[in-house]
Amino acid sequence: MTRYNAALTEEKWQKIWAENETFTATEDLTRQKYYVLEMFPYPSGKIHMGHVRNYAQGDVVARYRRAKGYNVLHPMGWDAFGMPAENAAMEHNVHPAKWTYENIAHMRGQLKQMGLSLDWSREFATCDPDYYGQEQKMFLDFMETDLVYRKESWVNWDPVDNTVLANEQVVDGCGWRSGAPVERRRLSQWFLKITDYAEELNTALDDLPRWPEKVRTMQKNWIGRSEGLRLFFDIEGHDPLEVYTTRPDTIFGACGMAVAADHPLAEKLAQDNPALQDFILECRSGATTEEAMEKMEKKGFDTGITARAPFQDRDMPVFVANFVLMEYGTGAIFMSAAHDQRDLDFARKYGLEVRTVIRPDGEDDNYAVDKEAYTGPGKLFNSDFLDGMTIDEAKAEVARRAEQGGFGKKTINFRLRDWGISRQRYWGCPIPVVHCTDCGIVPVAKSDLPVTLPDDVSFDKPGNPLEHHPTWKDVDCPKCGKPARRETDTFDTFIDSSWYFARFCSPKSENPVDQAAADYWLPVDQYVGGVEHAILHLLYSRFYTRAMKKIGLSSVAEPFDGLFTQGMVCHETYTDPEGNWILPSDLIWGEGHTARTKEGQDVTIGRSVKMSKSKKNVVDPTEIIDLYGADTARWFMLSDSPPERDLEWTEEGVEGAWRFTQRLWRTVTTGLEGLDLSTSEPDDFTKAAQDLRRMTHVSIDSIGRDIEDFHFNNAVAQIYKFSNAVAAFKSDGSAGDVFAKAEALTTLIQLVAPMMPHLAEEMWQKTGNKAIVTDSPWPKARPELMQENMVTIAIQIKGKLKDTIEVAKDMDKGAVEKLALASEKIQRAVGDNPIRKVIVVPNRIVNIVI
Repeated sequence: MTRYNAALTEEKWQKIWAENETFTATEDLTRQKYYVLEMFPYPSGKIHMGHVRNYAQGDVVARYRRAKGYNVLHPMGWDAFGMPAENAAMEHNVHPAKWTYENIAHMRGQLKQMGLSLDWSREFATCDPDYYGQEQKMFLDFMETDLVYRKESWVNWDPVDNTVLANEQVVDGCGWRSGAPVERRRLSQWFLKITDYAEELNTALDDLPRWPEKVRTMQKNWIGRSEGLRLFFDIEGHDPLEVYTTRPDTIFGACGMAVAADHPLAEKLAQDNPALQDFILECRSGATTEEAMEKMEKKGFDTGITARAPFQDRDMPVFVANFVLMEYGTGAIFMSAAHDQRDLDFARKYGLEVRTVIRPDGEDDNYAVDKEAYTGPGKLFNSDFLDGMTIDEAKAEVARRAEQGGFGKKTINFRLRDWGISRQRYWGCPIPVVHCTDCGIVPVAKSDLPVTLPDDVSFDKPGNPLEHHPTWKDVDCPKCGKPARRETDTFDTFIDSSWYFARFCSPKSENPVDQAAADYWLPVDQYVGGVEHAILHLLYSRFYTRAMKKIGLSSVAEPFDGLFTQGMVCHETYTDPEGNWILPSDLIWGEGHTARTKEGQDVTIGRSVKMSKSKKNVVDPTEIIDLYGADTARWFMLSDSPPERDLEWTEEGVEGAWRFTQRLWRTVTTGLEGLDLSTSEPDDFTKAAQDLRRMTHVSIDSIGRDIEDFHFNNAVAQIYKFSNAVAAFKSDGSAGDVFAKAEALTTLIQLVAPMMPHLAEEMWQKTGNKAIVTDSPWPKARPELMQENMVTIAIQIKGKLKDTIEVAKDMDKGAVEKLALASEKIQRAVGDNPIRKVIVVPNRIVNIVI
């Protein structure tokens, strides 16, 4: 047979699918829906191998569910706002919109090359005014339902880029892009009240069994629910200092207080204390995340004032500390050095008393900590009325007495803070409000939406181009008509990706979401994406779904019923003797996987790491598809390792996938030559035909389950076994053999179709079917044919194997015994020795005792 021509075949079937609108979805209340969605891409300019892996996995699920009879929605769009487009505008003197839409056009073509079963009729980009206008409309509804507020808050300020930075964008105290030391400033910011749903967002995670456990744990940790006590410490000359603690049991071990640099008490004390002012400035230029604070040196400034410990007649020093966050709890803590390692290190550094108040079981009252704090279970001592209690008993007693005395209250606290959504950037969704001197903050009328970005924008100076625009921000107040000013901040781009899945349900609707369509399609049945989005994107989407429910746009609470997080695509790296990264195309390969540069220098081959431009180990998917075809690229991505783990890209691996593509093509096309596919199922089958049928139906069952469980590599392995069995089958021309071979070949095509759809369509056409394989139902496994009809039984004498026999499964014990004793090998082994006993274990073994 001729070789399989991937390029011509893939173009042919992609055209047929597009012309027939094969993957265009519509609501159909008579059919069960299945919504498959991969996290939509940022239009950076080119797809990478991570995209190929992500979308290939989602496409397998979508095609399989379609074959199982579901009404499948599988859309695609673009997460198109963001800083990279502004950077491109500044670096290349190109408008962000032009840069973005050109990238979308290029990447759309690349994705279409992959043969994905996408409904392109629903495509949108988040920078489309039609999309972000609906986003603005929802924001106004959120304002009306008290989900939005504006207040002054501390932010990370990049003095070069003149913009607010998220904590994650501060690297070693500097802006991630400018490299300038970051400042802490108070700015008026817009917030969404995500904390209103903190309890619900936390508890509902237990109702998401199809989410990875590690993702649910990460979300719970981010939400950070804790049960503790708010305690008030008296300070002479000042208001009582309120702290939140989860360890009130250690109150008699308290050695000092610490407040955040932004705490009102710190700011008040710094007014006439220049040294404290300098320390606060130092704190504000330091780490901004809890993770970074864990690693940094812990510093404190003794304010000179003291606080009185509850239940005790003693005072403790009050510090301003660089490791206390104003955003968590009350921004103030008491330190119990013996039972918290950070507090112990701080106490040793600043000469504070270390009081041990919990001793492990087996220790007496002379127990004291040394270099390591004790954080395990035990009994209280050195603690007055708490002595002898367990930790839980002591917590309860302190809370009872504090509440009774009016200086404490049990409370539930969350690490989660309200979502600050203001960004001082151009390429984002404008916030649809106007600031009026007389009327205050006034929402833009919904009839005037969308508030669009100006096209004539300049990036020739730092800061927000909207703030610098000569006319855009100047408008009349919608309420009084007097001159006013537009809000020049734009939305955090996480907002754009927090509801896009819902917009796909009705992308042309005049409302953000058509409720009937949303109620039919939502929630997303299978969401696929990287684990790097496990916290913020998923958490914000879960909040947004609840907020949309509150304003009447949807009836579902959770956006994603099932979640799968795939691993990265990695590739080995190459460096010259000076440590410079080298492209694979610039190498000359030798024996034993060795390489040299074209100049003859030895090359160091490094371990596989995530593909990145900086390390020059990126493989261009387009080149691979042009050379081998999309199906080969898809097959390799699905076959090499469990999908939740990192995948190592190797040239040998993709070449192996290509060879299998050709081998499968030959197996099917040669097998179909002269084969009668219309043969009815006969009554009699040879043993070889029975074995092939068993392999066929086992494959149907196991591959279906593997796809449902995201065990794609196992499904691929079974297809290898099945295709080898089909290739090895030799028909004797009997009706049973012909039927078994025809059944196996057509089934093989159907089973491989979700993974290599172009090849499957071409092979399916060879069977004479008029309909495309994409529209054919998933074959049904027959349980009775999956069972072994014959079993091999071992025959042992004195525990040693002497022979084996094949018998019908579940054969009568007496009949098995007769066959075993009739064996010539057994008769020779027994000889003249009398047989004392024969033990038959059904379907497994015969033991003969002589």
